[in-house]
Amino acid sequence: MFKVINEKINHSVLNFNPLSNVYGLARSFIALGTLVTLLFNSTDTLFRPMAGIDDYPSGIGAISLFNLVPNETIYLTIVKWLFVIGLIVIMSGWRPRYTGILHWYIAYSFNTAAATLDGGDQVAVVLTFLLIPITLADSRKWHWDRADLPSEGHKVFTAVPYFFIRVQVAVIYFHSTIAKLFNPEWRDGTAVYYYLNDPMLGLNDIFLTLVNPILNGPLVVLPTWGTLILQFVLFAAFFAPKSAWNYYLIIGIVMHEIFALMLGLASFSITMIGALILYLRPLDQPFKFFKGGDAYKEEEPIYLERAS
Repeated sequence: MFKVINEKINHSVLNFNPLSNVYGLARSFIALGTLVTLLFNSTDTLFRPMAGIDDYPSGIGAISLFNLVPNETIYLTIVKWLFVIGLIVIMSGWRPRYTGILHWYIAYSFNTAAATLDGGDQVAVVLTFLLIPITLADSRKWHWDRADLPSEGHKVFTAVPYFFIRVQVAVIYFHSTIAKLFNPEWRDGTAVYYYLNDPMLGLNDIFLTLVNPILNGPLVVLPTWGTLILQFVLFAAFFAPKSAWNYYLIIGIVMHEIFALMLGLASFSITMIGALILYLRPLDQPFKFFKGGDAYKEEEPIYLERAS
C-alpha cells in the first residue's frame, strides 16, 4: 500500500506544473480584493484610532511600510497609493518572480497596520506568502502565458507550497463551519435572521423587504443551515477527485457572490474567489478567456531558463 501511495505522490509531483493562467488569475483576484479596499476607503477610515491603541497604524507589523513612515495622513496616503500602483502591476500579471514577494509585503503591511480589516485581508497575507516559492520559480514575463518548469527540483519546490495552499483553504471552510456550530443561533437555524437585520452589517431596506417573509418564518433555517452545509461541502471538496473540482468551484463562487451582493462583502468575496481558484481549479486546465481558444497562443510551451 505504501509503495502505491509513494508512486502516486512521485507521479503527481513529477507531472506538476503550476505555470498556467489558473494560478495567474488567482493572483489577480487576490490583488484585486486588496485594491478595492484601498481604492474605496479613505486613509482616515483605514487607519482611524481604536480604543486601547495610542499610535496609528499599530506596531504589530514592525516592517510594514505603513509603520515605517511618520504617522501622519499625508505619508500614509502616499504609501496607500504606492501600494495601489503595485497591486495594479501585480494584477496585470507582469513578472511574477519579482512581484510575488511584493504582493505578500503589500498584503502584510496592510493587514498589520489597518483598523478596517476583514477575513479576506488575512487570507491574502497567508496565500501570498505560500505563493512566494511558486513565483520565485516563475520567470515568465506575464502570468497569463504558458510555460513548463525546467527541472524536477522546481516541480518539488512548487508542488509543496501548492499542497499547503489547498490545505489552508480547506481549513478555512472547515473552521468556519465548526466555529458556527458552537453558536446556538446557528444550531437552531436563526443566525441568518440576526445577521441580515443587523443595522451595520445587514441588508439594505430594499433587500430586507424582499426577504423578510423568509426571515420571519420557519424557512429562515434554510439559508442558515444551507450556509453551514455549503461551507462543509467546500471543505470536503479537498478529498474530491479532480474531475469534480470545477463543480465545487462554481458552488463556492456563487456562495461568495451572494455574500457580496447581500452583505456588501465585496473585497472579501473577491479574495476568496482567488483562493477558490487555487483550491478547486486544476492547474493543468487553463481558463479559456476568448472564444475558440485559451488565453495564450497555440504553440509550444515556453521553457524557463535553468538557474545558473
